[in-house]
Amino acid sequence: MMALLCNSILNFPNKLLHRTQQPLISNTHFLSARINPSPAVSNARKLSRNKVVSASISEKQVAGSSSSGTDAFKLTFLEVNSWLWEVGGVKLLVDPLFVGNLDFGVPLLYDASKKYVKNFQLTDLPEIDCILITQSLDDHCHLNTLKALSQKLPNVRVIATPNAKTLLDPLFTNVVYLEPGQYYEIQTGNNSYVKVRAIAAGPVLRPPWLRPENGYIVTSPQGQLSLYYEPHCAYNKEIIGKERADIVITPVIKLFFPSLPLVSGQEDAVQLAKLLHSKYVVTMKNGDLDSKGILGSLLKSDGTIESFKELLSKELPDVKALESIPGVPLTIP
Repeated sequence: MMALLCNSILNFPNKLLHRTQQPLISNTHFLSARINPSPAVSNARKLSRNKVVSASISEKQVAGSSSSGTDAFKLTFLEVNSWLWEVGGVKLLVDPLFVGNLDFGVPLLYDASKKYVKNFQLTDLPEIDCILITQSLDDHCHLNTLKALSQKLPNVRVIATPNAKTLLDPLFTNVVYLEPGQYYEIQTGNNSYVKVRAIAAGPVLRPPWLRPENGYIVTSPQGQLSLYYEPHCAYNKEIIGKERADIVITPVIKLFFPSLPLVSGQEDAVQLAKLLHSKYVVTMKNGDLDSKGILGSLLKSDGTIESFKELLSKELPDVKALESIPGVPLTIP
């Protein structure tokens, strides 16, 4: 039992998360894509660094300005680490978790369910062009959900960390595994491309000799906007300091188990936005779950969205903090 508990603790700590929601968006079809498998070539073809002009939230206006509609990001938080993104008519489903609870394979020790959008189902999804997987543990690469998606969308393109290869290969036939520095381009309906580039995430309870998990920078078709996503707020300052992203999606509330850091945030999220020269920080509460079991009772959090906003306003007064609300689309700009 002790061995099982230790093994569970080592595998579990990849996070807590939660949330899911309704679809929104038009049905623009996935047309084609191209991949650059060489990090050297990938690094030579830099992503656009143009600055964001404005932002707006679906039901609320954050700011108003002009920008090409094809370059707007529509972001819907689906709880846990799951998102539905649309840019240039391309719809990306990120770290999906819709079928069953999150239990890391040890439901007697940890069993978590969504808090807000409990009734979301796969049938509620719009037509998906690509599934994006950041990491290989259950709160990112949720097998029950992915098995159902592979039956519903057998030919869908999947972009993933190589750490998830043994999990994804039996399910999908159209998988691209990106090492840090590599990118994949998805062609839109107007013969432009949405670029997805892998960035090495910082260590999250992984020995340094193991391959890091992925963060991603997604660039809009016209290169007017770029978005960075990594669901632990874990990053290498040297690597991130060489990147730029207009939008950062990140957790801002720290999570510990019990003193071992699982998710960073607060001042680390502020520094992430500073390093990336970002204009917007989209906050996510990926540890906000209804959980039971002894492992869930040991999880501790530190900070709030309000305390993060205060830190951000002092350090980066020109950067806007946008709070993601489960099921509510956020459009930038």
